[in-house]
Amino acid sequence: MWIKLAMLIVFFGAMVAVGLQCRRHATDVNGFVLGSRSVGPWLTAFAYGTSYFSAVIFVGYAGQFGWRFGVASTWIGLGNAFLGSLLAWVVLGRRTRLLTRKLDSATMPEFFGRRYDSQALKIGASLIIFVFLIPYTASLYNGLSRLFAMAFHIDYTVCILLMAVLTGVYVIAGGYMATAINDFIQGIIMLGGIVAVVAAVLNTNGGFIQSLGALAQVEDPATQIPGVFASFFGPDPLGLLSVVILTSLGTWGLPQMVQKFYAIKSEKSIDKGTIISTIFAVVVAGGCYFLGGFGRLFTTQEAVTAAGYDSIIPAMLSGLPDVLIGVVVILVLSASMSTLSSLVLTSASTLTLDVIRGHLVKKMDGRRQLFVIRALIVVFIAISVVLAVVQYKSSVTFIAQLMGISWGALAGAFLAPFLYGLYWKRTTRASVWVSFAMGVGLMCANMFFGGLLPAFLRSPINCGAFAMVASLVVVPVVSLFTKAPDHALVDDAFSCYEQKVVVTSKTALGDASAQEEAL
Repeated sequence: MWIKLAMLIVFFGAMVAVGLQCRRHATDVNGFVLGSRSVGPWLTAFAYGTSYFSAVIFVGYAGQFGWRFGVASTWIGLGNAFLGSLLAWVVLGRRTRLLTRKLDSATMPEFFGRRYDSQALKIGASLIIFVFLIPYTASLYNGLSRLFAMAFHIDYTVCILLMAVLTGVYVIAGGYMATAINDFIQGIIMLGGIVAVVAAVLNTNGGFIQSLGALAQVEDPATQIPGVFASFFGPDPLGLLSVVILTSLGTWGLPQMVQKFYAIKSEKSIDKGTIISTIFAVVVAGGCYFLGGFGRLFTTQEAVTAAGYDSIIPAMLSGLPDVLIGVVVILVLSASMSTLSSLVLTSASTLTLDVIRGHLVKKMDGRRQLFVIRALIVVFIAISVVLAVVQYKSSVTFIAQLMGISWGALAGAFLAPFLYGLYWKRTTRASVWVSFAMGVGLMCANMFFGGLLPAFLRSPINCGAFAMVASLVVVPVVSLFTKAPDHALVDDAFSCYEQKVVVTSKTALGDASAQEEAL
């Protein structure tokens, strides 16, 4: 116990120290929200990865989908790595960096407002973010509480308050730069921790081959296929595909993820960040879901029915040595705090810059904006704490459902308008409104009227995946049948992609005449 407590104290002390050290980078709004757009590839890549993967993934999704799909759940982690990280960086990274700088936008709602010349769109996007990031934030605490209860036997409320207060301290003190540096430290812990945990858990059954053989012997009344949980695609390939889409493609439309591209230092940094982010995701996401695939070897259907899917991963880890349990707690704590810091910073900056400034308060200087952002960080953390406690006491839903509702609404609303807004000049304001209404409407219908929907859409996971894919079709169709945007406005915005670069003859390519023309 003393070893585990010592590890926690060192971890928390380092996080707070980084926050205090980064205060000099958070003296204005640009520095506090975007790190003055000077964050390097390593910090940005780790910030992206640690914001992506949290206790929701490690405890909630890995447990639930590992139970449902067996070792085939590893595909979810690989989808996260190659679709949610690699392809997202390749498709969105450079264009997001250039266009948001051209439009001078610091948040996703501000991007929508300036790209589509609509203050109403900016406010609408801000309200969607405010409402649907809260369930996701609350879900972070739930997963963490399971592990703290197993490792330290302390009350859930104490876990929540401890995590919330310490995260708030370093975010309020150091802003985005403190978050990015702490994300890097937390990412290193996550990389080492997941490798150690996977090795230790598999070793309890004699290693990988023996564990896979034991999993092949597991039977489930719901399926008659022998060895299905050790198979390539598991018992439900279509359901598996829905989870891959939601958890991978969804990052393309999440404001706390896309905003990482706003802050990166340069185009050159994007290339390096792409590689780093992908490797990080392969290890962390692939490791989490691979680990969860062996959950049926450590608990029973009766235990899962009684305690929920969120109990599977803690049951797998409960037999590990105390030091390794301490590593696991720090691992999940790292993942959760990094995601929490990203969420509250995104929510507070969005509400301040896109709703309060210029609308509720006509004149706000930089100092006042910074004060309001910091105050709202406290408010958002407090709201998420209250919701987490209420959710836990009343057993409203599982982690995966909370995250599915949040991701489905946000990505269903924002993914297509943001993606097409970066690439297609013809995207119209009306199509963005339709996407907003469809994404939010589908997830609200799933929450309140799920029984009336077709069977496939009754699951928040399937509903969220459907909303994302549907928006990619609906936005171009609506754009073709609605009024085109102002050509001058769009051409000016897209001019950032066509800027001529002057280079020296030493670095220019081609023949001598081409070099002279370039110079």
